[in-house]
Amino acid sequence: MVLPLLTVAVVMVGIVSYVLAASSVNHLAMEFFTFMAEEITNYADGQWNLLVENNAAGDPFMEGAAKQAVENFSQGILRSDTQVIFALDTQGDLVMQAGPISPSEEERKALMSYISAGAQEFITIHVGNKTRAAYTIPFGPFSWQIFVTEERSTFYGRVEEIFRTSLYILIGTLAGGTLILLIMARYLTTPIEAVVQTIQRIIDSNDMNERVPVYYKDEIGQLSISFNQMLGILSAAYEQMKNYAFEAAVAQKREMKIRNVFQLYVPRDVIDEVFVNPEKMLVGNNREVSILFSDIRSFTTISESMAPDELVSSLNRYFSTMVNIIMDKNGVVDKYIGDAIMAIFGAPVSHENDSLSSVVAGLEMMNALEEFNENQHTLGGPEFHIGVGINYGIVTVGNIGCDKKMNYTVIGDAVNLASRLEGLTKKYKEPVLFAESVYENVCRDLPCRLIDRVAVKGKTQGVPIFTARLELSDQEQYVWNYHNKAAALYYERRFQEALPYFQKALEIFPNDPATLRFEERCRAYIKNPPPQDWDGVEIMTEK
Repeated sequence: MVLPLLTVAVVMVGIVSYVLAASSVNHLAMEFFTFMAEEITNYADGQWNLLVENNAAGDPFMEGAAKQAVENFSQGILRSDTQVIFALDTQGDLVMQAGPISPSEEERKALMSYISAGAQEFITIHVGNKTRAAYTIPFGPFSWQIFVTEERSTFYGRVEEIFRTSLYILIGTLAGGTLILLIMARYLTTPIEAVVQTIQRIIDSNDMNERVPVYYKDEIGQLSISFNQMLGILSAAYEQMKNYAFEAAVAQKREMKIRNVFQLYVPRDVIDEVFVNPEKMLVGNNREVSILFSDIRSFTTISESMAPDELVSSLNRYFSTMVNIIMDKNGVVDKYIGDAIMAIFGAPVSHENDSLSSVVAGLEMMNALEEFNENQHTLGGPEFHIGVGINYGIVTVGNIGCDKKMNYTVIGDAVNLASRLEGLTKKYKEPVLFAESVYENVCRDLPCRLIDRVAVKGKTQGVPIFTARLELSDQEQYVWNYHNKAAALYYERRFQEALPYFQKALEIFPNDPATLRFEERCRAYIKNPPPQDWDGVEIMTEK
């Protein structure tokens, strides 16, 4: 029994040694590459700002001089003959290099995934028929993806030697330990197998008179004796157990009938809670949830143009599609408010990231709406257009009401803000809007951009509002990057610096509503600067 434990100890020492060595090398490599990458991008930012300040952005000669300066700077910070710094443009062409590098066509295609994603991370790549450790970072103004690299063997040679040595020790230890373990296991499992065989014979024959042979006078022998005694007790209790099982089966069927009926009106998790703790049915509690509101725009006009039976049929198909999406993302439909849907994520059961689930649900609802409208067109019905507002915050959640009538719902200021955000989708021409509290939980998983800072009706304090997409095209990625960078400058009152970024975004998408809105404001504030207490918040006077 001791030898397997020693084997585990040796394995753990080897694994820990390797992991610590690899972790240390990774940490040093990341810090080193990150530092060099930041130095290059900071220098490149300086060159770009000089172009902007001198109105030379877009001048091929001046931009070429700035790019050459960045290349010279990169050449100057190399610290070994094996280090290489290079940059690729959006087409995968080599546009800057410091150090000897000549990526093949296949290698450049492999690097395109980092370019299209705008990656900023520590990676391993194959360039020039060599494996290299690298740190990649995008530089938007030049449309570059910069790679700071070093031959992988420079960092990981010693780590791989530790790994090989640890592997040899591990194999030897496991071989010896396995042999001894098999011998010990055979000694220990013989009486246990006798117990298992006796149990199997009892199962096959339903004969409680079977008994287990006792091999050793040790703990396992005592187990066999105790098992034989238990068989006598079980034989007497067998009939009583069958009665209990029959009663339990009847009760379970009755409970399932009740659940199936009430699940049409109350979320399944709420029913489970009622069955477990019926005394807590009317007790509310405060918790953080994500609230989603969706509403069909101009529904009154749609309803006036349709016969009642056609309207009900269309609504039922619409609700069925949207509710399935919400429930697939662990959401609960709280209520229908006419043609609107109110859903909650995180109650009565919290999940890993309820904010992310709610935003993905809202975006998938938009995708599903396109297919729904195609079907509407086929049936000769009008198209539906919806807006989705999402907020995340603390609310009071529970079965609210009295013992005569109650409703599982959420109430609180966070709910009101979600409803207001849904109303703003029409004004801002964005299908999905969500608050900053949601953005903080989804920005690492979805591409997001700032739409505005608003004080909704009934509020004096402004909040940032955002939108997101499940994925972006390359052009959309560039536009959103320019937009977000320009918006940050805008709210710092740096309108002159923000304007070129908005204009560059509009060169790609001239009719983008969010960018147009900010571009017009920048022009206005450059001519007539806002007061000193300006905070960029737009006051909403309508819901």
